[in-house]
Amino acid sequence: HSQQPQFRCFQCLCYVTASSPAQASFSYELMKQQYRPEVPEYFNFASDVLDRWTEVEKEGKKPKTPALWWVDGDGEEVKWSFEELGVLSRKAANVLSGACSLQCGDRVLLLLPRIPEWWLLNVACMRTGTVLIPGTQQLTAKDVLYRLQKSKAKGIITDDSMASTVESVEADCQSLKFKLLVSEGHREGWLSFKDLLKNAPSDHQCATTKSEHPMAIYFTSGTTGAPKMTEHSHCSYGVGLTVSGRYWLNLTSSDIYWNTSDTGWAKAAWSIFSAWSQGACVFVHKMPQFSPPSLSRYPITVFCSAPTAYRMLVQHRPPSCTFNSLRHCASAGEPINPEVMAEWKAWTGLDIHEGYGQTETVLVCGNFKGMEIKPGSMGKPSPGYDVKIIDENGNILPPGKEGEIAIKVKPTRPLFLFTCYTDDPEKTKATVRGDFYVTGDRGLMDEDGYFWFVGRADDVINSAGYRIGPFEVESALIEHPAVVESAVVSSPDPIRGEVVKAFVVLTPSYISHDPEKMMKELQDHVKKATAPYKYPRKMEFVRELPKTISGKIRRNELRQKEWRRY
Repeated sequence: HSQQPQFRCFQCLCYVTASSPAQASFSYELMKQQYRPEVPEYFNFASDVLDRWTEVEKEGKKPKTPALWWVDGDGEEVKWSFEELGVLSRKAANVLSGACSLQCGDRVLLLLPRIPEWWLLNVACMRTGTVLIPGTQQLTAKDVLYRLQKSKAKGIITDDSMASTVESVEADCQSLKFKLLVSEGHREGWLSFKDLLKNAPSDHQCATTKSEHPMAIYFTSGTTGAPKMTEHSHCSYGVGLTVSGRYWLNLTSSDIYWNTSDTGWAKAAWSIFSAWSQGACVFVHKMPQFSPPSLSRYPITVFCSAPTAYRMLVQHRPPSCTFNSLRHCASAGEPINPEVMAEWKAWTGLDIHEGYGQTETVLVCGNFKGMEIKPGSMGKPSPGYDVKIIDENGNILPPGKEGEIAIKVKPTRPLFLFTCYTDDPEKTKATVRGDFYVTGDRGLMDEDGYFWFVGRADDVINSAGYRIGPFEVESALIEHPAVVESAVVSSPDPIRGEVVKAFVVLTPSYISHDPEKMMKELQDHVKKATAPYKYPRKMEFVRELPKTISGKIRRNELRQKEWRRY
């Protein structure tokens, strides 16, 4: 990275050598040696990083790629340089601190789709010190009410599609002081972001924020209960996600990076901090759902998506899809099946670098550039964390032993971990066991130091003394051509206590097959693909699986429904 700036704030983002992660000699061991972050007392990503990229851009020391490239699929597009992003975000910051009367530390809920204003307002909130609370547009009125009441947000920012939903619950939200509408039109009772932005001055003094000050609150996806408010500081994401950008995504200032995550979820923030810390271009497509041809229509060099997109691509293999620009692929959100990884590589010649993290963390484990990839493994620990497998008493387990995935937090808590569950000290305290933050996920580490995901602690099935993780069974099922996707849960059994039950979505060509014969065929397939005791003794064919708003399978819901039957 000879073109990367070397001043103080960038040094704290680990720009400490001129070597590039793209070099063939780069290795996991070298990454651990290089990674020596120094977090300053005061830090703000907008002023300490984005504004510095503007300087580099003006000096002609950065490639011509924009900071943000947005397309709507119908010919409309927006391209902002770092300088343009800076000017517009200062104007937006003046809107927030002026007409909206937001002060440093106030909370605001942001419900916008994939439009440029979402990225713009993220930066504006950093500049004002406002605590941003992103939410997806798929939220119901009940969801919006829960988030507004729980967070005590002072304001809400949304568009026409969500305005009536907000209006239906605002009377029950005592803390709500303003509503800001991002729209071409106007609406009674709402401030117009378009009008205010047009008239706002472009000079703004960035708030002085300490590294540990709250920057954002992300509601968890709610796979196991009511969503919790997960608070992140200016450094936990602003500095912590540079590991993802530099070492996992392998980004440079020449890259065009597409992260398909919904704007309501924490992973969307990775498209801000991971990419812009490296000076890369953030590519955004407005489409509400991923469309395979879009990946080859634009010169995307680095692609990151949930496994669903890769499954869709390898199942359909659109003949129009070519990947001339694509050089690096990553996946996170849920484990990706080894079969999908193998098909993707056979088609494109590219590996999928799987990563593992949570709303509460940044990247915990990853298949980093230069590492041997073991299909099905989440890779090795991120250099910002000391990751172990522990038992129920907090003792470290040896390689090959299944336990809970945990991050060491004593004697020193990692800077790149969430601060707390906002206003909920009991739930925050419950995440610590002994010297470790417990993720709630089960896994194991092999002799080579690679970590393997087994399942959420609640998802693991105990059948006649055998512990069975759902992911391995689901991975075996998806290898069969009849299966689109599946969810594996425990089902009560009078003899074994619990048995494996699979809820299976079939491909269209297999839907008409005899259910009994189909079940027997799939059971035999699983017995051959994995240990025979893991095969699903029960099976139910369904049209679709229940999922969270972020697209994660709600196994908890299926399990509870199954146990209520008996």
